[in-house]
Amino acid sequence: MGNLAGKTLFVTGASRGIGLAIALRAARDGANIVIAAKSGVANPKLPGTIHTAAAAVEAAGGHALALQVDIREEDQVVAAAAQAAEHFGGIDIVVNNASAIWLAGTADTPMKRFDLMHQVNTRGTFLVTRSCLPYLKQAANPHVLMLSPPPNLDPKWFAPHTAYTIAKYGMSLCVLGMSAEFASLGIAVNALWPRTVIATAAIAMIDGVKVDQCRKPEIVADAAHAIFMRPATSYTGQFAIDEEVLRASGISNFDAYAVSPGTSLLPDLFLD
Repeated sequence: MGNLAGKTLFVTGASRGIGLAIALRAARDGANIVIAAKSGVANPKLPGTIHTAAAAVEAAGGHALALQVDIREEDQVVAAAAQAAEHFGGIDIVVNNASAIWLAGTADTPMKRFDLMHQVNTRGTFLVTRSCLPYLKQAANPHVLMLSPPPNLDPKWFAPHTAYTIAKYGMSLCVLGMSAEFASLGIAVNALWPRTVIATAAIAMIDGVKVDQCRKPEIVADAAHAIFMRPATSYTGQFAIDEEVLRASGISNFDAYAVSPGTSLLPDLFLD
């Protein structure tokens, strides 16, 4: 397997969780990481900022550019993409990781939560990809990766949280459309989703989720890295599952990724 040395990754929501794990995995190769996130100052409920993430990336062997960006704001995203490309000489990989979640039924979903999820998940993914597109066109083996699930129209995945499901599937529908649209440009557009729930600060705040029944973000990061190593011209339009990607890379024992090895794991949403 190759590495990402010298490649530039534009990662949204990279101040913590899965986004940070993907950034750190690439940093170990010597990659350039654009940390595009909203967290400029510490939040006691959600630890980690663009500055702490940048320090971790540099410590891991990468080169970091911390940009405070609200991906709901077009001018901020366009400016961030341009600044990233100027600073590192281009953009090779875009990781649409930033996402908002609200797991509640229709009556218990305030419209401000509905709007936030759609603005961040679907619109934000579209905007970030669109803004980075001019630079991806110039890259060698360019990849766009959405952290979103395979579309599953079973009503059981809609009934408990219709608003969230629609917003999250919006990211997946971007994969369907953009992978076909960008095929002639040689730009890969894929989705990646974990088989089990991943232990993140946001997940820990959801009632009923026990962190010791989760896996660490590193399993998603390793799977993302494996995807970035694949030829963009032939591996696109895929809805990958972390376990399946790693098995294809020769990894079959996932115990090291468990928060508490030997504990039964919680399956993630949208997977039958």
